[in-house]
Amino acid sequence: MEILFLGTSSGTPTKQRNVSGLAIRKANSKAWCLVDCGEGTQHQLLETNLTLKNLQAIFITHIHGDHCYGLPGLLASAAMQGRDKALWLVGPKKIQQYIEAVMKTTDLWLGFDIKFVDVEGLSDAFQVAEFEVDAVRLSHRVPSYAYSFTEETTPGKLNQEKLKSDGIPAGPTWGKIQCGEDVVLDDGRKVIAEDYLLPPETPRRIIVSGDNDAPELLSRVAGQASVLVHESTYTQEHLDKVGSGPQHSSAKIVAEFAETCHLPNLVLTHFSPRYVVNGDPGHSINDIEEEARSIYSGNLFLANDLECYELKKDGLLVRTK
Repeated sequence: MEILFLGTSSGTPTKQRNVSGLAIRKANSKAWCLVDCGEGTQHQLLETNLTLKNLQAIFITHIHGDHCYGLPGLLASAAMQGRDKALWLVGPKKIQQYIEAVMKTTDLWLGFDIKFVDVEGLSDAFQVAEFEVDAVRLSHRVPSYAYSFTEETTPGKLNQEKLKSDGIPAGPTWGKIQCGEDVVLDDGRKVIAEDYLLPPETPRRIIVSGDNDAPELLSRVAGQASVLVHESTYTQEHLDKVGSGPQHSSAKIVAEFAETCHLPNLVLTHFSPRYVVNGDPGHSINDIEEEARSIYSGNLFLANDLECYELKKDGLLVRTK
């Protein structure tokens, strides 16, 4: 599983960071999904190997502009590039109203259908691009959601050593067993498929959170998660100054939750523009990192634009670009 950060700033872009956007896909797959689409997201995509033709679904966490203002332009570009395949758009109902209003007022015509799914009514997992996607309601000034991406379960591999030791010939018979089909051999023996299948690998899960001041709301999906991507807009010191009104998280709040849940990998993003590289104390991105590291003992990253991460089969998240 791979995640690529297209924007990591909160509220407004900076010289180093665009506003929110994240791509997720199975490793080596052309098909991909987009989580949030802040202004400039399609420009960021030009720096990647992702194409709008292979985009399977867009998931919007909430209606605030830094998470959705880039959506109309991206859809228009997809149409201009000749896309004709329907596109899933999952998000709050107001996202649909927003897109329909822009299309009407700007005379935007799309040569493909948008299949809108109201996240507020999403009770079952949504299947797309080899993922099962679940939504979790968060705590923010407007309805906000996290999306949990769990890879589809694959059948267990064949226990080839046992097949060979039991004299079961390779070939079409093994293929049937791999598909879970019981078979009868030429010598009359009945082979029960499940006796020759190794246990399936535990599916990996990545949670991508929208704006949220209560990480504990993710407890239901965090237990089986390998990675949590969560906003860390402020340090706790600054959050105490601005108060609860913005309803954002500090590095401390997120780190405490991740540590309590024993999450193996944590990626912080959505940083206030006040935090910059090599900034003075109180204005340095290092303040965010130091606060999180003082609490969280797992594998910690602070995301930067256009960084790519891969979640390995063993559950370790590594930065690949």
